[in-house]
Amino acid sequence: MQEQQSTSISNTYYDLVSVLYHALETAQTSATYIQDAQQSGNNDLVSFFRQVQQDANNQASRASQLLNQLGAQTR
Repeated sequence: MQEQQSTSISNTYYDLVSVLYHALETAQTSATYIQDAQQSGNNDLVSFFRQVQQDANNQASRASQLLNQLGAQTR
């Protein structure tokens, strides 16, 4: 069930901003996880968290591109 929109911002725009925010947050917190894994000497975890960080950065980049495209369409 979809909530009724109560702002002038489109759901699509809001959704992209939300994905961008959460991806950037994940990328940033992954740095802490990487440090923790390095301190524990677990290279498998270091590699995993680096991949998580890279994936999150890629998602943030794509969301940013799509926001720019959406913004250009509404001008």
